Amino acid sequence: MEKFEISVTVDNTNEHFEVRDYMHHECEQCKYEIFKDGQFVGSFEPDNHKILHICKNPGVLPENTLHLIADQLEGFHI
Repeated sequence: MEKFEISVTVDNTNEHFEVRDYMHHECEQCKYEIFKDGQFVGSFEPDNHKILHICKNPGVLPENTLHLIADQLEGFHI
């Protein structure tokens, strides 16, 4: 598992998140898990075209914020 941080701008505020990348993930676990201040806020799974889709959404963040995070991750050419 690799950990790194990303930031996205939500309502003119810079929000910071920790990303856990499970490089050797299996079907029962999503590839990317996202945390804010140690709390799980969502996870993503890439499709065959490396476009991320929400895998798990516990409802902590608005869905549009999760999409901003996915866009930022896709920008890393995962």
